[in-house]
Amino acid sequence: MVSKSYSNLLNLVSGEHPSPSFIQTPRIMTVSDDESVSSSSSSSSSIQHDRLIIVANQLPIRGHRKASGGWSFSLDENSLLLQLKDGLGDDDEMDVIYVGGLKEEIHPNEQDEVSQTLLESFKCVPTFFPPGLYTRFYHGFCKQHLWPLFHYMLPLTPDLGGRFNRSLWQAYVSVNKIFADRIMEVINPEQDFVWIHDYHLMVLPTFLRKRFNRVKLGFFLHSPFPSSEIYNTLPIREELLRALLNSDLIGFHTFDYARHFLSCCSRMLGLSYESKRGYISLEYYGRTVSIKILPVGIHMKRLESVLNQPETESKVSKLIKQFQDQGKRMLLGVDDMDIFKGISLKLLAMEQLLIQHPEWQGKIVLVQIANPARGTGNDVKEVKAETYSTVKRINETFGKPGYEPVILIDEPLKFYERVAYYVVAECCLVTAVRDGMNLMPYEYIISRQGNGKLDKVLGFEPSMLKKSMLVVSEFIGCSPSLSGAIRVNPWNIDSVADAMDCALELSEPEKQMRHEKHYRYVSTHDVGYWARSFLQDLERTCKDHVTKRCWGIGFGLSFRVVALDPNFRKLLMEHIVSAYKGTTTRAILLDYDGTLMPQSSIDKSPSSKTIEMINTLCRDKNNMVFVVSARSQNTLEEWFASCEKLGLAAEHGCFLRLKRDEEWETCVHVEDSGWKQNVHPVMTLYTETTDGSTIEMKDRSMVWCYEDADPDFGSCQAKELLDHLESVLANEPVTVKRGQSSVEVKPQGVSKGLVAKRLLATLQERGMTPDFVLCIGDDRSDEDMFEVITSSVASGKCIAPNAEVFACTVGNKPSKATYYLDDTVEIARLMQGLASVSEQSV
Repeated sequence: MVSKSYSNLLNLVSGEHPSPSFIQTPRIMTVSDDESVSSSSSSSSSIQHDRLIIVANQLPIRGHRKASGGWSFSLDENSLLLQLKDGLGDDDEMDVIYVGGLKEEIHPNEQDEVSQTLLESFKCVPTFFPPGLYTRFYHGFCKQHLWPLFHYMLPLTPDLGGRFNRSLWQAYVSVNKIFADRIMEVINPEQDFVWIHDYHLMVLPTFLRKRFNRVKLGFFLHSPFPSSEIYNTLPIREELLRALLNSDLIGFHTFDYARHFLSCCSRMLGLSYESKRGYISLEYYGRTVSIKILPVGIHMKRLESVLNQPETESKVSKLIKQFQDQGKRMLLGVDDMDIFKGISLKLLAMEQLLIQHPEWQGKIVLVQIANPARGTGNDVKEVKAETYSTVKRINETFGKPGYEPVILIDEPLKFYERVAYYVVAECCLVTAVRDGMNLMPYEYIISRQGNGKLDKVLGFEPSMLKKSMLVVSEFIGCSPSLSGAIRVNPWNIDSVADAMDCALELSEPEKQMRHEKHYRYVSTHDVGYWARSFLQDLERTCKDHVTKRCWGIGFGLSFRVVALDPNFRKLLMEHIVSAYKGTTTRAILLDYDGTLMPQSSIDKSPSSKTIEMINTLCRDKNNMVFVVSARSQNTLEEWFASCEKLGLAAEHGCFLRLKRDEEWETCVHVEDSGWKQNVHPVMTLYTETTDGSTIEMKDRSMVWCYEDADPDFGSCQAKELLDHLESVLANEPVTVKRGQSSVEVKPQGVSKGLVAKRLLATLQERGMTPDFVLCIGDDRSDEDMFEVITSSVASGKCIAPNAEVFACTVGNKPSKATYYLDDTVEIARLMQGLASVSEQSV
């Protein structure tokens, strides 16, 4: 088996390392992303079935070593991946293949045979790893770094969560690369959908996107996603974010988790999201990355099948004799034995309940089922020790012959046994301090609904309404969907104890009503509903893949795909210079902030190089150059005082000046600016409550800027201010528009499009119909100029036939422009190139 220590992570990420020797599973079809869109479309028509490749850390398989040698395998009925496939139904349109690891360690000599068996019998493709690599990946990076951090535990000391270890991170990346290699052996990139599950494989999307630019890729995170303050502490924070953004659809259980992810994208990568018709999405280098918010459900058919089993009925009968027939009411907790499940907090609340309400002593029993921990370490040992000691103390204090207030079951139970406890329990308790989802309350609700056989065992009448009670932590993923549960802060022991008492004392009709509400939701939002909804959104997000031109940029885990409309392309220097040299009447319109000057620059005034470049362009008699800005007249006059022939447009085109020696013209006549008296106090209020925001007063407009404020809070305040001003100014002849880090109030009819119209009309009046038009801008206000120029070309007015027209936006994003440049550096280089041509001709 190949094993290698990787010191250079970039080599690893780029794939320059030997992989373990795998059996070559049948490769269905591979298509290079270099093929044309038309060939992609034609190949699509030849495929009859969609196929789903489900990728996770563990396959839904159990292995058993036979006494005679070799292996026998069976499906793991408890695996969510298997339940997901069952939830999709027997749909002939969707084949499912699994890619993942095995719990059992397979000797290298047996791996080929095992691979073939699993593929043929279970449609599973196993991944195998060099010795020691998986331990460093799973028990090292996943469980020591990602899992604690995603559950809000910071590594403040070496013993708490574990300090960041670069070698474990390299192991994590290399395992993800091995997964990618395995997927590439079976994928048909033009047809297959790939669905990756959970935090173990967060960089896998980058490897797949790098190999297949148009792969249809979904990712679902089953753990919490922490707030930005917590996530920021991760040394490889940007690498993980960019890797996730190489997916087409990213799923989360709750809005809070999605909100935290979007906030991290905004703060670290400068990406903003938008919501259209109920769908949340980000634009990432021309690709649309959609966000899905939907909690996973349970497998209804499987649970109902277990409820019908004779073993379940028998176990329920035993539990009734053990508890109800003895006059005892059962409270139930089912949790993994780890630090985040809050078992000790639950026990302390039980103790507090018995102290505060001695009438419950001898009448209630807390059954705590403690599943084995998935991880290892001192924290698990500490949780076990604390749990055992607390149970012992409570039982010694409040117990008596024939009565133990707490029963701890710390051995694995079969599923039907657990379900039997659900059926009998009057109340279910979940006091986790942080949990991604937790389906135990869902299982409890369905179990309490029961069936006819269990009703007879329980002594229920056929027409009797069912009841259940839930006390759940507000920090778990299922809490928002259980509106009838009693939500608690698990850290507040008194509050949890009161909630337990309330759950026991609540009236029967109230319990029935809450149960009915929960049952209606859980039964209709099962695992099949979740899976189908996710795949529908994935298909919707990926439907325009074939219409885009795609290519990859960046190295290592910074790799991303640029996706463009076929008619939207990068403006090349040689192309525009060639057109510039061959034309004689040129109109050049340039935005200022974000185009000639970077938005991040502290000193916003133009540099001497910029002034020199503009003057060079203006000295060329074939050029008419305009700077079109949102800035005021005075500011532009001061900054460009040395530019004699430069045209200026201030306040988005409200004022216009063709040359330095000419007077300013008013493009839109405004009779009254009395509206400012209403706007100023409103903007002042938001400035005082938003640290880092300012008000810019102009002659005909007012701007509230939050460029230096907290991005999330500033954006939230801007939305509120926009709504506030629109209501205040409903009857005024002004418009309120949101710009980049700003909210502006300006007269109606004012836009940069007016400047473009005026410039083209002026040239035509002088008998100088332009045969070259260059317009560059970076934000929404510049789209008006692009629209005017595009419509002028289409109508043939004001622009010469066969004119060279370049409408160019800054950054690869949706725009009415037909070209783009990446940033202000490229714009400066382009304009300097044109200035050099003009200088030579002059």
